[in-house]
Amino acid sequence: MRPVIHGGDIYQNEIELDFSVNINPFGIPEKVKEAMQESLELCEHYPDIHHAKLIEKIGAHYHIPEEHILCGNGASELFVAVVHAIKPGKIVIPAPSFYGYEKAANVTEAEVSYYEMKERDGFCLTEVFLQELQENVDLLFLANPNNPVGNTIEDMLLEKICDRCREKKITVVIDECFLEFTRKKGFFETHSMQEYPNVIIVKAFTKLYAIPGVRLGFLFCGSQNKAGQIFNQLPEWNISIIAEAAGRAALDETEYRNKTISYIGKERAYLRAELEKLGIKVYPGEADFLLIKTERQLYNDLLKKKILIRDCSNYRGLRTGYYRIAVKTHEENEKLIAQLKDTIMDKCETLQSVN
Repeated sequence: MRPVIHGGDIYQNEIELDFSVNINPFGIPEKVKEAMQESLELCEHYPDIHHAKLIEKIGAHYHIPEEHILCGNGASELFVAVVHAIKPGKIVIPAPSFYGYEKAANVTEAEVSYYEMKERDGFCLTEVFLQELQENVDLLFLANPNNPVGNTIEDMLLEKICDRCREKKITVVIDECFLEFTRKKGFFETHSMQEYPNVIIVKAFTKLYAIPGVRLGFLFCGSQNKAGQIFNQLPEWNISIIAEAAGRAALDETEYRNKTISYIGKERAYLRAELEKLGIKVYPGEADFLLIKTERQLYNDLLKKKILIRDCSNYRGLRTGYYRIAVKTHEENEKLIAQLKDTIMDKCETLQSVN
């Protein structure tokens, strides 16, 4: 069996609480569930190969021209399609970052350069990174917010990166899949597509609307010509009727989105404060998860209590002792903290008895 790189390995473990995946703790909105249920009646037909109604709704919601929008079977399919379309000779990926960029890069023979972000900088990009962007680079993957750290790229620095990439003819893929948890605006909400034809924004319905099993992502391409090239790398009927119905219904969930953003902010602050009280280092994050560091064997200790967190030791640039914890409901977050306190107390008592 191949090793699991991502979180969510609930199929190999007996789990009661899964903090390893970063999904909206409110679960799937009821209207989205209803839309998916109703769409079953249409599943004897092929989906719309152009996803016209979904793209129209995405365009209206984000104020993006429809001809610049593509949909994918999750963001992961879109990353691979971009790589196939660009045919890069060299790809730059900051680390630590989402494994999906590396997996997408590996579909070609491209040289992949990993730029290691420094712990002393909080695993944030700084202006030093601009020097990595030379004429021999063809494609850059960025996450905003980053995964697993949860930090966002400073606005002026992101603009400088995209400016330099435009100058050097580098395509920039900005993964904004977690951005809507932060209250920050997306790149194409503050910059024009005409000014940045080299920029591609990737988003997904997965995290915010809690539908990872549905698989639905989309992208905005600054260049319409490049959008056509990426479209040619996607399979026909890659979006199911059920996924399209879910996406169209999800975009109507304004109250659900606002409630989520407010709730996540409060619970993230609660978790951070409680974890720090336990002597655990917490990195400042703005998404629905937190990166933590401790010498304690938290993964195994919590797994014994049927709680799953994300062991981040297999991320490039990280090592043993780094973990990612999702922000969940207050009740679930309290249970996690209580189990951590018990675990730490048990360890202390064991050491005292040995001494």
